[in-house]
Amino acid sequence: MRRSRTAVSPALEAWSSHRTGVADQWTPRQLAYLKEGRTVSVVIPARDEEATVGAIVAAIRACLVEQVSLVDELVVVDSRSSDGTAVVAAAAGARVISQDEMTRGLPRLDGKGDALWAGLAGSDGDLVVFVDADLREFQPHFVTGLLGPLLTDPSVAFVKGFYHRPLVGTSGVEAEGGGRVTELVARPLFNLFWPELAGFVQPLAGEYAGRRDVLERVPFVSGYGVETAMLIDLLEMCGLDALAQVDLGERLHRHQDTEALGRMSGQILHTVWQRLCRRGLVEETVPPGNLLVQFRRDGSTALPNLDREIVVSDVSVRERPPLAELRPALRRAAV
Repeated sequence: MRRSRTAVSPALEAWSSHRTGVADQWTPRQLAYLKEGRTVSVVIPARDEEATVGAIVAAIRACLVEQVSLVDELVVVDSRSSDGTAVVAAAAGARVISQDEMTRGLPRLDGKGDALWAGLAGSDGDLVVFVDADLREFQPHFVTGLLGPLLTDPSVAFVKGFYHRPLVGTSGVEAEGGGRVTELVARPLFNLFWPELAGFVQPLAGEYAGRRDVLERVPFVSGYGVETAMLIDLLEMCGLDALAQVDLGERLHRHQDTEALGRMSGQILHTVWQRLCRRGLVEETVPPGNLLVQFRRDGSTALPNLDREIVVSDVSVRERPPLAELRPALRRAAV
């Protein structure tokens, strides 16, 4: 008796073959030649990342600004840091902008998504590359790999990075142990509701790039819902064939603890719920709860018999409207 097995859809297989690249396909000099008058901005959102942001900025500046004129603008968004992130980034050669200054006059939002929106608003490049600030052993191909499809194929609007993410723990190194929220939360949700996006190896990757005229037409969700919402919104606005992904090799960075990953997952679930409401698949009359209850061992306020502290977090998400809609308000606030 033959055992049945599932198969990848022909459309998904075709997209993966056609729209997946490898970073070393393109050299910095080749891409600089292909710019043809277009400008490139690299935006790095950073909150309390003084240990790593300087090396990232220095590597991009040395290899892609000074050696080869590929990057025209290098911006670090200081997202309410309490350490020396802004000072270190500026000393390494970045232009540092404040998240709160860029959103002055608008409602206050928290988290990474708002910092990314501020970076888009505070930069000018025709092509915008976003890079996380916690990367260790950063290499310039994280930027060139993302720019490759945009500079060589006018039909590509947005490029997502993917990579190997080793997880370093007390018992050793798990080669593919990173990306736990992706595998446990995001990937099952994409496959359930947006199967066209199932071909993205790492839909939550923090390294991606896009054309400004496209990025300015999508909203930016606050917190850690931003990558989920962006892929869904771009799929609906541009279509799958305008999206691409590139293998960036190995990514080394600081890993979050399980409690933080739970809060991240909660924000992703809220983001998906909002998008399902917009498609009419969920009745918005009964919104989900915003509070996530977690239990922390050995906390300072452990309850009797429970031997755990109850920790409550708000995991709701909000969003900035598309930048194109708010430019007049930003100009008035600047004046």
